[in-house]
Amino acid sequence: MAYETFAFVYDEVMDSHLYQRWFEFAERHLGNRKQILELACGTGALAVEFARHHYEVTALDLSEEMLMIASQRAIEQEVTIQFVEGDMLDLTNVGSYQAITCFSDSLCYMKKEEEVQQVFDGVYQILADQGRFLFDVHSIYQVDEVFPNYSYHYQTDDFAFLWDSYEGDALHSIEHFLTFFVQNEDGKFDRVDELHKERTYELETYLRMLENAGFSSIEVYADFIDSEPNEKSRRWFFVCQK
Repeated sequence: MAYETFAFVYDEVMDSHLYQRWFEFAERHLGNRKQILELACGTGALAVEFARHHYEVTALDLSEEMLMIASQRAIEQEVTIQFVEGDMLDLTNVGSYQAITCFSDSLCYMKKEEEVQQVFDGVYQILADQGRFLFDVHSIYQVDEVFPNYSYHYQTDDFAFLWDSYEGDALHSIEHFLTFFVQNEDGKFDRVDELHKERTYELETYLRMLENAGFSSIEVYADFIDSEPNEKSRRWFFVCQK
């Protein structure tokens, strides 16, 4: 799809209110740290929100197409953001930052535990002293109990979206099968299929990996609010200080 169409699809299916909740969580825990690297920035909605509130933002994503959308969004919102095409598995040569964020369960797209550890190690290396790393992941409950056999279908006159989730092969993993039907200029519908694989780990595993990376101060919260996780928390939030 052309990136304009992809922008429409992505923003149509994402709950825009979540970006505000991620921003509010981050603002509560960043203190006076105003220099941010946002990992896996996607179409730039959260990066723009940071920039609108006078943060100095660098936004990184693996997808050139996503960055094109994000850059256009920043222009339309009249904010300045430095966009970087890159892989969170290799954060060398991207500078040093007071804070780094990685929201929208982006870390769950890492294929194995060693890759998550690699991200943590890289983040620690480029954080300034007293810098903070904020991220979220799906909980075990979300992946093992909520997602399997989940089905969501959404349709308008010119767009349709099908989302079906199934248990993955690896422990605590899930596979999301996404199908989009988007009407083009001649009235016909283009179909695009995607497979998204996500994986999470026990809370203790994340804590161990963060400690291995060097983080000594780690706080864990759940579901966008500053409360401790329980057995039915769906999303875990981490606040880690170097």
